[in-house]
Amino acid sequence: MAKLSPRDIKRKIQGIKNTQRITKAMKAVSAAKLNKARAMLNATRPYSERLYDLINDVAAFVDRDIHPLLQVRDEKKIDYIVITADRGLAGAFNSYVIKRTLSDIQKFQQEGKEVNLILIGRKAVQFFKNKGYNIIESYEDVYRDNLNLTFTSKVGSILSERYENQKTDAIYLINNELITTATYETKVRKLFPIEPELDYSKISELSRYNIEPSADEVLEELLIRYINFQLYRALVESSTAEHAARMLAMDNATRNAGEAIKRWTVIFNKARQEAITTELIDIINAATAIQK
Repeated sequence: MAKLSPRDIKRKIQGIKNTQRITKAMKAVSAAKLNKARAMLNATRPYSERLYDLINDVAAFVDRDIHPLLQVRDEKKIDYIVITADRGLAGAFNSYVIKRTLSDIQKFQQEGKEVNLILIGRKAVQFFKNKGYNIIESYEDVYRDNLNLTFTSKVGSILSERYENQKTDAIYLINNELITTATYETKVRKLFPIEPELDYSKISELSRYNIEPSADEVLEELLIRYINFQLYRALVESSTAEHAARMLAMDNATRNAGEAIKRWTVIFNKARQEAITTELIDIINAATAIQK
């Protein structure tokens, strides 16, 4: 590597400073988006959990073998919903989901199971397309507009139709979820078949209530809402974790840029000192030659 002049080093330091200003601004933007997304997440989680509890309660009054979304079959065909971000610059946020997906696909295939993919997020689409995987549906730019149940209802209808018509025997959902501001975790959930955890000790208590128009019809509506909202929650969870991951990544990048500026400033000072010393030696040598 050629030795850099003080002018070249100064240019390099300025370039790092420009990058540091960008990463600092991106950190501030991500922090603002994180606060908004976290408020939405805090409103989403309780509803999702209460909805699941309600399904558990109502499921105690119906025959699981009659309802197609509650039927349990041998898992020979599996649909895997992969949720990533549309953008990068968020550390290992997307790669964690992709690596876990590849690991699970390999495990399922070793067990002789057929795996189909439903991809949500540009990073997932870019990675898995043209690699020989059976992709049922793929969606990009989901997060560009405000997240709403219109999109999740569309996907939920596809999933329900596939499971009811026995095109798949199980549907899994993988996404990142926020744990704390500085940490997130990749989680896999089974979306279908829905397996309520029946608390038989509550049946006598629940039997005091009348369910209208009927337990089957109420459960049908609840299951549709549950499917759509679980997808919605997964998108909100992923979006919130993405903003946290990007904020952390930009914070690390800003601090690394500061360390790089310090190192190159030391190099610049040394190079400038060497240049001054060289010029002084040349002047002294020239003066000595003139005196002779």
